[in-house]
Amino acid sequence: MSERYRVVPASYVLLLRGTGERTEVLLQLRAGTGFMDGHWAAAAAGHVEAGEDAAAAAVREAHEELGVTVDPADLVPLTAVHRTQRNGNPVDERVDFFFTCRRWAGEPRRAEDGKTAGLDWFALADLPADTVPHERAVLEDLRDGGVAAVRSHGFR
Repeated sequence: MSERYRVVPASYVLLLRGTGERTEVLLQLRAGTGFMDGHWAAAAAGHVEAGEDAAAAAVREAHEELGVTVDPADLVPLTAVHRTQRNGNPVDERVDFFFTCRRWAGEPRRAEDGKTAGLDWFALADLPADTVPHERAVLEDLRDGGVAAVRSHGFR
């Protein structure tokens, strides 16, 4: 029997604007985090805290990282990604809850000093080459119109 591990949950908010082939997503250039620095990633994302559900974490992260207010009713569940880095470290077993959002209050800005080197809108059809791999996979599925409710990353 294999040893049980703990799963680290995180929530991601994909702020979207435009429609069809002109849909854009707001991404941040990671810096000073120790994970995938120098790569583009969801503009708002982070761990779900104790006593918090995934949607509440998404709302909190959007406010902390972008200075915007998101109504939970405007979050649309997109997918859950079960991922690992297959290095035997239990903290690398994760479940990421992705939400899309097309309405928010405020102008998105870099609200957390030292954790991002940039913030920009990118067409789903033209994502930066250096996008965090598991996030890129979700964004490509979103672009192609085929997002699975649950997917995995890093197990094969």
